[in-house]
Amino acid sequence: MSRFAVALFAALLAVAPTMAPAAQTAREPYGINLEGFPYPYPVSLLPLVNDGEQLRMAYMDVAPAQPNGRTVLLLHGRNFPSSYWAPVIKTLTGAGFRVVVPDQVGFGKSSKPTGELHFDTLARNTIALLDHLGISKAEVVAHSMGVMLAVRIARAYPDRVTHLVLTAPIGLEDYRMYVPPIASETIMANEDRLTAEGYRKQLETNYALKLPPDQVTPFIDARFNLKDSADYSRWLKSFVSSYQMIYREPVVHEIPLLTQPTLFIMGADDHNAPGRPNAPEALRAKMGQNAELAKTLASQMRDARAEVIANAGHLVFLDAPAKYDALLLEFLGK
Repeated sequence: MSRFAVALFAALLAVAPTMAPAAQTAREPYGINLEGFPYPYPVSLLPLVNDGEQLRMAYMDVAPAQPNGRTVLLLHGRNFPSSYWAPVIKTLTGAGFRVVVPDQVGFGKSSKPTGELHFDTLARNTIALLDHLGISKAEVVAHSMGVMLAVRIARAYPDRVTHLVLTAPIGLEDYRMYVPPIASETIMANEDRLTAEGYRKQLETNYALKLPPDQVTPFIDARFNLKDSADYSRWLKSFVSSYQMIYREPVVHEIPLLTQPTLFIMGADDHNAPGRPNAPEALRAKMGQNAELAKTLASQMRDARAEVIANAGHLVFLDAPAKYDALLLEFLGK
């Protein structure tokens, strides 16, 4: 062996021990309030008391460069942190709106309560946030589970809501008519067994995702990089409670009673229906006809219409941003 080869081999041996730990080091897990997961704007925390428990509600409050004097409240879905609203925040602030983006208690960077979640409680929390910020009225733009909350807010506090944009809602049908009740312990066990790859496939199937895989990965990280947190069991209990809230507290019967101008924006390929795998097989195909359900409900309302965007799924504002933004701004501009 030449002197050069011997020297090179020795150098590699010397470097190898310092290289190995870096390659094997696992990323530190997020906290159950998504500590370590970046948001696009600064996050503040509002102290709250729910059922005697001291909690904190996280929110972003984003000011426009040229204010138009109006505020939009963005309400997130169940499986996503409020950070996924980033493109819509940019669109709205660019049009002059102040944008308030909370993580509901039990989600994202907000506290995970030990008690059960209820839409009425989340509605009170959200109004408390608006009061804290000195906002008397807001345009409400909601997605998925957030639409169910928006309906409850608009019904309980009608004078606080000027317009409703209901984006790819769930809750357009009463899931109790199709799905039998499932014990929380069973759901917890199923969720705990779910892998990151299994969750990706679940999102792709349930939400008819059109996004490239790299855009989906942050959602996977937000769900699975907290699994090694010391408080993971508390997060899991809260997450399962959110399913039970959706199942036990339907809002479809309240939607026709809404009086605010309302726009449904639907993805044509969105057939999401929580609990469908647990429904009898004969009923599953009847669930999740969301675009048609939205049209039917809109026809029953005082001032509502439904717009359906082709080649878009449950994440319609990310699948078809230009079309979504145009509908959003046109409606809010009225």
